[in-house]
This record gives sequence, structure tokens and C-alpha cells, in this order.
Amino acid sequence: MVLQKEPAGAVIWGYGISGATVTVTLYQQQEAIMKKVTSVKARSHSWMVVLDPMKPGGPYKVMAQQTFRRKNITLRVHDVLFGDVWLCSGQSNMQMTVSQVFNATKELANTAAYQSVRIFSVSLIQAEQELEDLAQVDLQWAKPTSENLGHGIFTYMSAVCWLFGRYLYDTLQYPIGLISSSWAGTPIEAWSSGRSLRACGVLTRGLIQSDFVTGPSKYSVLWNAMIHPLHNMTLKGVIWYQGESNVNFNRDLYNCTFPALIEDWRQTFHRGSQGQTERFFPFGFVQLSSYLSATSDDTFPQIRWHQTADFGYVPNARMPSTFMAVAMDLCDRKSPFGSIHPRDKQTVAYRLHLGARAVAYGEKLIFQGPLPENMELLADKGLLNLTYSLEIQVQRQHNIFEISCCSDHQCKWLPAPLDTVSAQSLALNVRSCRGTPAALRYAWATWPCEYKQCPLYHPGSALPAPPFVAFLTDLRPGAHRRLAE
Repeated sequence: MVLQKEPAGAVIWGYGISGATVTVTLYQQQEAIMKKVTSVKARSHSWMVVLDPMKPGGPYKVMAQQTFRRKNITLRVHDVLFGDVWLCSGQSNMQMTVSQVFNATKELANTAAYQSVRIFSVSLIQAEQELEDLAQVDLQWAKPTSENLGHGIFTYMSAVCWLFGRYLYDTLQYPIGLISSSWAGTPIEAWSSGRSLRACGVLTRGLIQSDFVTGPSKYSVLWNAMIHPLHNMTLKGVIWYQGESNVNFNRDLYNCTFPALIEDWRQTFHRGSQGQTERFFPFGFVQLSSYLSATSDDTFPQIRWHQTADFGYVPNARMPSTFMAVAMDLCDRKSPFGSIHPRDKQTVAYRLHLGARAVAYGEKLIFQGPLPENMELLADKGLLNLTYSLEIQVQRQHNIFEISCCSDHQCKWLPAPLDTVSAQSLALNVRSCRGTPAALRYAWATWPCEYKQCPLYHPGSALPAPPFVAFLTDLRPGAHRRLAE
């Protein structure tokens, strides 16, 4: 297994006979280098120790010995490494295995160099109450093999989780622990505690039927059984890929339920680990990809927007220490698992790991695509100028900017074609708007572009400009509006 390295101390816990003494010893080769002694609590029959912070590396051996009235029981765990531990959760796009991604055979064979990346997979279990321990495990801590990474479809180890860990290992060159706990077709409410659902007013609503919900949807049942039992662990961070099942299920509340889930998980893991897991540990997520839909509504774009708490970017004031992988340009028309399950999980994981390097590891690098910083309406010329936070590159000249044009208290979205483009700004032609321009949006569609062919990218990192909507109602001709902070 992998335990969390310095500066935190790894938490080790277990169960025993009430009142018994438990001694946890850490061995390097045959030498005992650390010893912690505690006793089993009377009511919970549990014990817990916090190891001293350890540098990355190994292998070590951990031994826990219980002593009670001259009776000794000893448990040993061999080949223990110290590194960074990441928890991966969500629904089917997180649950997809390496056998389901592009170049699966090649990816499954590529494990020899990653034997210090260890994987663990939680079984699909529901519970009505918060469990203290996992009821079942699909894959105990293991070294990666083609068998346990490609174990059927939507079973065992998450491809996004594995590929993310692999990219991290390439960068950090020390052990990575990956815990996969996800379930296909599940709404965020199943992964949320009662506390966070109450905070968003969810509990006052009945359960809604939705065609995107194929897994458990009862409130808190997966939080109770698949996340809460892990809360004593010392973690480095979490990555999350979920949202499709909320397209028609409390969609309007997602801008509350998602930030509330992040905050609640952070509080719970910080407390459960005796303060060893950082209070604001890094939390990364994948913004929804594309989907071939029979209808042309804007439910997918709304969820993408709500995933950022309606800011359009992260981190932000409501979502500190978060990072996002934009995936709307990673569509997959021919996916054998349906277009809602695109197979390019390598790019998803790569974009996620860039965010982790910046937000979790403090590296100075570009981890999100260009965002508009200022807008200026030049009414006499029929142009709307946008200045971006980064250099921009036009990949394709197809138009996915739209302007909301209002007259006689009615508004209509009209195309706003690109007029001119420079290194960090562009002008949109808004002459088709005969009334008052009220809002601007970009990539506001379920399927905004073909594979890696959205209009705007950052040239150096190849990161796509994220979708956004911005209101222009207070924008007078010649006035500026600042969008991104």
C-alpha cells in the first residue's frame, strides 16, 4: 500500500478487544524505526495512531500487535511505501476501466515502470447510516497489473484515476496511492452527507426520476457506505468526475450541492484524520464532456457552469483549492459505451494532472485555458471586443459565440461571428443585434465542437477555453466589463 508522506502523518486504525493495548511498529528491513502505543476504545472497539511524518519512499513493514490478558494478536503489512494518496470518485466516466479507453492494450501493458503506484478499489455498496468501515472491497491494495487495471468494463479500477496517478508519478518520481470509489449513473445527492444536502435545501424535495440516473439515487447512501468509511485516512487530495446524472435531477441546485460536497468532505476527512489531512485539501474535477442528444436543450451547459459555482473557472471564492479539467472538446461519436462515455481518458487525466501540479503542488504552470478578462462594446462599429487572460489560438473558424439580443422585453440568442483575432483579444460581430445586447455565451451546447476542434485554445498548453456566460446589461457603449478574476 501507499501511506501519506510528510508533512502530514499517516493515520493507521483498526479494531480490537475493548481495553486492549495496541502497539504499531514501523520497520525498515529488520530494524524498528518507529513505535506508537494506544488502547482500544470501549464503545467503538476501535484504535488509532498517527505516525510521525515520513519522507517519500520505502519499502517498510507495518506491524500492529494487540495485547490483552497475556493474549497477543499480530497483523503485518509488507511492502508499504510513503507518498501521496489520492481518492477518486464519481459516476461512470470515473468508473470506466483502462480496458475501455483508447489504446487499451498498450495502456494495460504499461505497468512495469509504475510499480510504486498502488491501487485500491471500493466495492459498490449502499447504506442507510454512515459506516465506520468498508463492508466490502473489490481490490485490496495492489501493485498495478494488466489484470487488475482491465478487469472487465466499469469494474475495479478507474482509468481516469490510474492515468492521473501515472502522470503524477512521472512528474513527482515518488510513490502514489490511488483509491477508486465510484458508481455509474449516480447523482451527487447519493455522495453527499445529510449535512451538505440540508445546507442546499435538497431534503425538502422528493426524489425525481431521471433517465440519466441508473445507479443508486437515494440521498447519502454512497457517502455512507463508500466515502465515510475512508474518512480516517490521511489524504493528499481528491479527484471527481460526476454530473451527468444531475442533468435532470436537481440541476438548478448543483451550484450549491457541488461546493457543499467539497466543503463537507474536507471537514470530515480533516477531523477524521486528527487534522492530518489538510483542511482545504486540493479537489480536482472534470467538467462534463459532450453527448449526442436527441434534444437541443441547454441542460449540459448549465451543469458545466454550475460545476464552477457559476464562475466559469476555478479556483474561485466559493471553491478554493480546486482545479478543473475541461473536457467538452473530447467527444466520441463512436464510443461503444455510448457517446456519454468518451474513450479519451488520457487527455482528461493529463489536464487534471496539470491542475494538480499547479494547485496541489504549487508549480508555476498554465493549467486552464484562456478566459475573457474584459469586454468592451463598440456599438457604432457593431463589435464586442474580448480581452483574454492568456494568449489565444483560433483552432477552427466555426462560430460558437452567441449574443442575447433584447427588444420589447423579449430576448433571443443570435450568432456572434468572429470578426478579428489577435494574440490575446478578439472582436465579435454583433451587428445582427437590432436591440440591446444583454449577454454573451461561448460553447453553450451539449456538443459544442468536434474532437479537439473547439475554436479557442491556449497555443502552448493546448488547453481549451472553458465555456462561459456573461451578462452585459450594465455594459454601456464604450464601457468595460471585467469577467475573470
